[in-house]
Amino acid sequence: MAGTSSAIVAGLTAAALATIGYLGHRAAVTVPDGLRPPAPGTAAAVHEALRDRNHPAALPARSGTGERVVYALGGDRVWLVGEGGEVRRTFGVSPSTVDPEPGTYRVTSRSAAVTGSDGVPIEHVVRFASVDGTAIGFSAAVDGSAPRLDPQERTGGIRETRADGAAMWGFATIGRKVVVVR
Repeated sequence: MAGTSSAIVAGLTAAALATIGYLGHRAAVTVPDGLRPPAPGTAAAVHEALRDRNHPAALPARSGTGERVVYALGGDRVWLVGEGGEVRRTFGVSPSTVDPEPGTYRVTSRSAAVTGSDGVPIEHVVRFASVDGTAIGFSAAVDGSAPRLDPQERTGGIRETRADGAAMWGFATIGRKVVVVR
């Protein structure tokens, strides 16, 4: 009788696992569009992929004082910091293929609208560094897309969403301090 009970339990377990697998598959293929993960190359995908894993609003230690933009290379995150050290806004960004060295920079130029090195129209361009002739700066694609980076190309555009780009544009005027940290 013990052998029969084991066979029954094994059969029921197999049937339950098969049912769970089938139901999981059906759930995955019938997810409403509003609940699906964002499509690659969209601004929503930039936010989804670049969410800080632990504490997105935590300003990095030793990131300077006063009003400044803080850019964390390792976390692909930006903070707009007010005079008293309060974080006014933080958001994920899509990095460029060329990174500036950690250090303190100043916003050197801005462009309301240009075409990016990837051929995409961009707006709210805020430049703050140059690495071997490649200008480094923040920008937002007018169509809201994220860049498709080719590691063989030297690009300095740090892409943000349009809303984040507008916030950066209003905050990071010529001469504003930009602190780059690891």
